[in-house]
Amino acid sequence: QSQKFILIDIHDHDTSEVRLIDADAPDAEPRLVAPRRVQHQYSVEHHGQHLIIATNSNGAEDFRVVIAPIASPGEENWREIVAHKPGRLILDVSVFENFVTRLEREESLPRIVITPIKPGASADDFFDLGGEHSIAFEEEAYALGMSSGYEFDTTRIRFTYSSLTTPAETYDYDMATRERTLRKRQEIPSGHNPADYVTRRLLAPAKDGALVPVTLLYKKTTPLDGSAPLFLYGYGAYGIAMPASFSTARLSLVDRGFIFAIAHIRGGKDKGYRWYTDGKMKNKKNTFTDFIAAGEHLIAQGFTTRGRVVANGGSAGGMLMGAIANMAPDLFLGIIADVPFVDVLNTMLDKDLPLTPPEWPEWGNPLTSKDDFDYIRSYSPYDNVEAKDYPHILALAGLTDPRVTYWEPAKWIAKMRALNTSRNLVLLKTNMGAGHGGKSGRFESLKETAEEFAFILWQLGVEA
Repeated sequence: QSQKFILIDIHDHDTSEVRLIDADAPDAEPRLVAPRRVQHQYSVEHHGQHLIIATNSNGAEDFRVVIAPIASPGEENWREIVAHKPGRLILDVSVFENFVTRLEREESLPRIVITPIKPGASADDFFDLGGEHSIAFEEEAYALGMSSGYEFDTTRIRFTYSSLTTPAETYDYDMATRERTLRKRQEIPSGHNPADYVTRRLLAPAKDGALVPVTLLYKKTTPLDGSAPLFLYGYGAYGIAMPASFSTARLSLVDRGFIFAIAHIRGGKDKGYRWYTDGKMKNKKNTFTDFIAAGEHLIAQGFTTRGRVVANGGSAGGMLMGAIANMAPDLFLGIIADVPFVDVLNTMLDKDLPLTPPEWPEWGNPLTSKDDFDYIRSYSPYDNVEAKDYPHILALAGLTDPRVTYWEPAKWIAKMRALNTSRNLVLLKTNMGAGHGGKSGRFESLKETAEEFAFILWQLGVEA
């Protein structure tokens, strides 16, 4: 941000290495900050004679911030200025002439924290903690992004805000005066009044006592007596958190009386890095039971009733859909699985598939570990289809999908049709001209969404 250094940033999913080149001496040998080692991640910023480093070293799985002298930036000289707090994941750190900003997430809610830098700051006395503050928002759940811009000596940052109720808004924020200025608001051509809707955040108790955040959207006029149908979305993999952001498409269901819900289940980093590790490898089943617990809690709280819940997820979230179909079929009226990763065991056993080896750290390697083989087999959706009553199922595949090959949902649906003892529909649609992200083209995704929504409305008998 200071424009004083060029960074060479070398990293993969869990390892980092940064080297510095003085911008005034671009031919100089790059200077190493800290050598790479497995599972150590760090990022570097600059202020005066110091480097400001966000790092997960010393067991700080949700990151801490340290300061180091430019002349000797090795780990042995790192001094902590923001301590690690379990469950508070530091996502980004930006450094300015007089302020440091942090974008972080805790309890599934993002926030921007601003801390003034003391004049003549030293490594021992860097922050003016009395002026530290976060930008406040009124809604119970929302999505937040931050852009530091390109100026170093400035008091302004820019952030974007939205919620399930509020379209995306872009603000300039003055870190000194704490004033925010609206620069842009997303326009909804068909019209939208946020006051007509409600955004809620609930905590659903999981099977092991963990509290799973659930974000809700519904119209103020929707009855909360259990009669409303519920659309429940989940993902829960690769540490990807699900933002409570705005979408025009889902209003189509909400305006018809649906309650829309996002279950922030384990496998994502919604509640910190431990929330991720508690939903991967030998803990993967927590992802599935968290989703089921979210549905059960919403029923217990009177938002809907059993058999009026429609579940949706894609890719690794499609694996979630296959798992819950096997584990709790009576909870759901219907399940929509987009490009579902449902043949997990066979895929993880095929080392010749180019994407299989990089996936072993997420799911386990059944080729080298019998424990991994047995655990994956115990939940792999295709391997656990059995003779029972399944809800309505709609699976969507792409013929040219390089991530979830088209034969995975094809095999899954074929086996389910053979063993399903209910009269419910079990459908497969393979798009012959699409990959993992669906059809190409600006408006084609809306057609796919319309098909999925039509499937839901058909099963519920709701007029389209």
